[in-house]
Amino acid sequence: MIVEGFTAPLVTADWLSKNLEAPDLIILNATIPKVTGSTNDDSSQIQGARFFDIKRAFSDTTSSLPNTFPSAAQFEKEAQKLGVNTTSFIVVYDDHGMYSGPRAWWLFKSFGHKNIAVLDGGLPAWKAAGFPVEIPKPFVASQGNFKANYQEGSIKGYKEILKAINSESTSILDARSSERFRGTMPEPREGLRSGHIPNSINLPYADLLEDGRMLQKDALIDKFKAYSDKKLMFSCGTGITACILALGAELAGHKDAISVYDGSWTEWGSRRELPIET
Repeated sequence: MIVEGFTAPLVTADWLSKNLEAPDLIILNATIPKVTGSTNDDSSQIQGARFFDIKRAFSDTTSSLPNTFPSAAQFEKEAQKLGVNTTSFIVVYDDHGMYSGPRAWWLFKSFGHKNIAVLDGGLPAWKAAGFPVEIPKPFVASQGNFKANYQEGSIKGYKEILKAINSESTSILDARSSERFRGTMPEPREGLRSGHIPNSINLPYADLLEDGRMLQKDALIDKFKAYSDKKLMFSCGTGITACILALGAELAGHKDAISVYDGSWTEWGSRRELPIET
């Protein structure tokens, strides 16, 4: 069944409120704590939401790096546990507004699911509109039939980033703050060098947001117009906010040749053999 008005990759709180009871619609709460800044202790969720556990269920927890991309088998198994079907229309959000929700969106896209969208403004936008919330509860329902089909090239490793540093056809965009990018602010994780990947370009994820929501399409097009003919690789601290850049690029019409650097600065800054700039 088609959920009327579903517009991947972004939907509004108003649209979601009108479609809460749609039979094929699944709402996923993909909240994680922010590594920098204040925490959000909100104990409520959108009615009927299911918790998408990025840290434990949807990351490779055997990796020494945080938020490492999971295998297709792991993703498929965990998505099925949440009742996700191949026909599901999925809306993901987070408590911060626009932070980790896009990571869940990127994971589903990377495993071949097209009917996936982010709630613009997340839980703050939902609550500001006066829509109902509830106390979080474990999801109990039938297992889904979701099938993971990895889309080759959506995730990159450090060796591929190293090759792309001097490529004229590729731009590496870093979603961290300008202070972290320039190395004037210490990294929040102990033991990491400060600076950035050589020849990478700083585009802080906050520059794509206004009041916790994505900028309008024209403004996003302006942010990415310099890279219209480039392959884009996105990096950040741990692969979370890089997905906000990926979302912005897709909304701006740059849908091909987009990838996320899995290890991001946590890997690059900890590997002493890799070059850095400040």
